[in-house]
Amino acid sequence: MGFELDRFDGDVDPDLKCALCHKVLEDPLTTPCGHVFCAGCVLPWVVQEGSCPARCRGRLSAKELNHVLPLKRLILKLDIKCAHAARGCSRVVKLQQLPEHLERCDFAPARCRHAGCGQVLLRRDVEAHMRDACDARPVGRCQEGCGLPLTHGEQRAGGHCCARALRAHNAALQARLGALHKALKKEALRAGKREKSLVAQLAAAQLELQMTALRYQKKFTEYSARLDSLSRCVAAPPCGKDNQDGSSSEGIFVSKIVDSGPAAKDGGLQIHDRIIEPAPSCRKLFVWPACVGSHCKV
Repeated sequence: MGFELDRFDGDVDPDLKCALCHKVLEDPLTTPCGHVFCAGCVLPWVVQEGSCPARCRGRLSAKELNHVLPLKRLILKLDIKCAHAARGCSRVVKLQQLPEHLERCDFAPARCRHAGCGQVLLRRDVEAHMRDACDARPVGRCQEGCGLPLTHGEQRAGGHCCARALRAHNAALQARLGALHKALKKEALRAGKREKSLVAQLAAAQLELQMTALRYQKKFTEYSARLDSLSRCVAAPPCGKDNQDGSSSEGIFVSKIVDSGPAAKDGGLQIHDRIIEPAPSCRKLFVWPACVGSHCKV
């Protein structure tokens, strides 16, 4: 909504003023057509009118507005008077330091913290008021039977009505109880939402863990099958070596004799015979020793 011009120490460049509120720009935003306004001024306008506030009246949406950070940094370096100058503060600080100053400014308005007072004073005067001047400051307890705190004003008036004081005290307790109950319900609702979120995250994590376990189980099964296959290959007797019974596995075993073939004659080869070295006629049928250990048809 902009900063008042009279709060700044010295003249302000006209380019640093908002075209809507005519004050020094606060959180400046620029339009695609090059006009700059305060964020608090231009956003409501664009939402309602859908156009640029300048004379061009170009069509505009809120998402097309952009922050002007270099201009904002320049404005934050301007010297500005404290917002409580009318209350007596004479400090002039950089605009970027103003929030920090306002948090501890002695001239900021502050309310008396004694129940039943509510007087607004300067921050620097609150402690002295509560200690020495406030009629609501406690000075002891009622000795007439209720035992409630007795204020300075009540003591000066000669005491208080215990029944009225008890009713007021009960009403204050009921109000505090209602506020605590409301805060408890709000906290329980927040805790319930948080619990649902955590349960959903836990369920998702469990599902992901199960899927990961299944993937690793599948890989484990594949690797186990490969290991078993390799173990069987390692355990098998090498080609060309003797078997355990002393017989040799080297050579070619005859599984079939072709009619009118080289071996189909009296005294020739028989099925299950083993050929250590093939005859010249057999070498034409296959490449030696590629068929060693297989069954030869001759």
